[in-house]
Amino acid sequence: MAVFGKAQYIKRVEDDRLLTGTGGFTDNLSRPNQAHVVLVRSPHAHAKILKIDTEAAKAAPGVVAVYTWADMEKDGVGNFAFPAMFPAADGSKPEMTPRRSLAHEVVRYVGEAVVAIVADTREQAQDAVELVDIEYEQLPAVTEIEDALKPGAPQVWQGAPGNVAGYNKFGDHAKAEEVFKSAAHVVSLDIVHQRLIVNTKKTRAVMAEWENDRLIVHIGSQNPSVTRDTLCDVILKMPKDKVRVVVRDIGGGFGMKVGIQPDEAVAVWAAKVLKRPVRWRAERGEEFAATTAGRDQFHKASMAFDKDGRILALRMEAFANIGAYPSRGGVVIPLFVGPKVTTGTYDVPLIDLRITCVITNTATIGAYRGAGRPECIFNLERMMDTAARQIGMDPAELRRRNFVKPSQMPYTTAMGEKYDSGDFNLFLTKTLEAADWDGFAARKAEAEKRGKLYGRGLASYVEWTSANVMNEMAHYEVKEDGKVVIWMGTQGMGQGLQTSFTQLASELLGIDPSQIEIAMGDSDRVGGVGSMGSRSAYIGGSAVLTGSEKLVDKGKELAADALEAATADIVYSAGRFTITGTDRGIGLGELAAKQPDKRIFIENVNTVDGIAWPNGAHVGEVEIDPDTGMVELKRYTTVDDVGNPLHRPIVFGQIHGGCAQGIGQALLEENVYDRESGQLLTGSFMDYAMPRAGTFPTFNNQLDDTVPAKSNPIGAKGVGESGTVGSTPTVMNAIMDALWPLGVRNIQMPATPQRVWHAIQETRK
Repeated sequence: MAVFGKAQYIKRVEDDRLLTGTGGFTDNLSRPNQAHVVLVRSPHAHAKILKIDTEAAKAAPGVVAVYTWADMEKDGVGNFAFPAMFPAADGSKPEMTPRRSLAHEVVRYVGEAVVAIVADTREQAQDAVELVDIEYEQLPAVTEIEDALKPGAPQVWQGAPGNVAGYNKFGDHAKAEEVFKSAAHVVSLDIVHQRLIVNTKKTRAVMAEWENDRLIVHIGSQNPSVTRDTLCDVILKMPKDKVRVVVRDIGGGFGMKVGIQPDEAVAVWAAKVLKRPVRWRAERGEEFAATTAGRDQFHKASMAFDKDGRILALRMEAFANIGAYPSRGGVVIPLFVGPKVTTGTYDVPLIDLRITCVITNTATIGAYRGAGRPECIFNLERMMDTAARQIGMDPAELRRRNFVKPSQMPYTTAMGEKYDSGDFNLFLTKTLEAADWDGFAARKAEAEKRGKLYGRGLASYVEWTSANVMNEMAHYEVKEDGKVVIWMGTQGMGQGLQTSFTQLASELLGIDPSQIEIAMGDSDRVGGVGSMGSRSAYIGGSAVLTGSEKLVDKGKELAADALEAATADIVYSAGRFTITGTDRGIGLGELAAKQPDKRIFIENVNTVDGIAWPNGAHVGEVEIDPDTGMVELKRYTTVDDVGNPLHRPIVFGQIHGGCAQGIGQALLEENVYDRESGQLLTGSFMDYAMPRAGTFPTFNNQLDDTVPAKSNPIGAKGVGESGTVGSTPTVMNAIMDALWPLGVRNIQMPATPQRVWHAIQETRK
């Protein structure tokens, strides 16, 4: 077999269909006799449902059906239950209020679905929404962590006293207290990780239809098989062989499209009941109000250092707003996933970490690109920069003194996580060189001549990947025309997986990329976990490696029979099996044609040895107008360790996109609720600021493949979220570097012009 990762990189496989408008998105589907679902959503953050009158809506033109939770419950539909995996601080288990597809008795956030209208056209359903009369009794609401935890605060659920949904802790609190008391230097910061809206190019959509006695569900899901299982077990109560989930082009996921959400489930259930095709598409406003959001945490962070600047201990008290209902991601991410990188790239001997999940009258929190790791790395890197200024040390030198060294690998962190590889100082050094760190003074002086503030920031990061599932599927089918179809359990959603896997399989099998088809998104053809947690390339790619090996081994057996030779005498090269020392041979397609079913089929499930740990360093420079508070990102450089990249242009694209999302959080994005009423104040692009092309300079992204992962056979490390992890602290550190001489000591994200301007004005009083 060929050595992968060394060939000329192929053109993106996905581009032709996506750029020519021939891509297939769920909302493009249309069927005869289809019906449309539109949802009636709560205008209140917290209220009792006293009465629902749907008679007028049922009589409206084109209306097929009107459903409430009572209808779904009567059919046996289950709840989106999330078990209390983590107790409260006192050891008690909160009683989880069920999350239903439609609200029952109480609504707990603005935008929660209460009634479903099904009509012949979308317009008819929208008209009928206006005819539904719901009588509410408003209740007090809480939207902020601080308010939810106050004594006597309104209770979102009665079974969760104090609005606490879970608690977890790590380390040694008592020992850390002693270390902090005797430390030469202590740095402390209050840090807000604001709530973010997950804005994908394509909003969520569902088309469910019957094919004979089976329900076919078209949906933009990052994990088709998991979605099928949830639908069958919870919503439809149907055998798994009676439901097929098909995923077409998704248009971005970012964690929000993991699994299935309640409003999507309503549409699928309606198709089951009505025995006709049913469509639903989220309006952009519905995505703002009701789709799972990201982040929304508050941390009180501290680090203790000795007189030489070495880290003695890290302490963090964190509070995570999970919204009105717990999702698996909303709870597990802050309590379990994020903490895995608590110590980052540093040799931290002692930790004291306490995390509380808090329930509020807001939309549910779920996974968002980075899923807990950006928060933890942000805390670390903000404290490292602040400590460097307090101690009077160069921020790069402080980091170098505390890096885990290559000689310590494999290294077990204070969190119990094992880093298999990494040279953190190497990547910091390369990033500083690439960013012209030494030339900063001249650029700063030039900006100051123009009356501007100028600052630089850096961050060193390490990323946890895998979504804690180490296996994935890659089934191989060779057709009689020689085409090799590889059915993957991972799911493409814009990250170029078809291209990466085509490249890899082409090199492994020695055949032209045009002879390879990467197929995904069909629960009938392949299972698997799907795509999340930056796991696709190194876990899915490892499955492609072992699948290719199994195909060749199976092919040798079949070729030996066809050529009447011993298996040991068969060699494989470039799509052809030959007998050693002869010119007698048979190609893959010809061999497939000789089989009873005219194909060669290999089922393949591969397991990697453990987590991969991508890492690297970022450097950014900002210019600030002190009169307006406007922040302009002038330069941005990264050097990333992604192990062996399968397809360098794809990897660059992922890093670029991750940086853009992280910078968007640092400078612009914030989802805000009115503190008193619980109303969403940022419910559209008119109120929620997204980054544009002009927000960014030309990125200087560089890759280094000298430190391959040891946890998987292809040596790759995940890359989908790395840019997001490293970029937010880099930009905020640069802003603080510019503002520090004025006396500004901390500023929260997003660093909007108004927030920066106010911080500057406070120093002038």
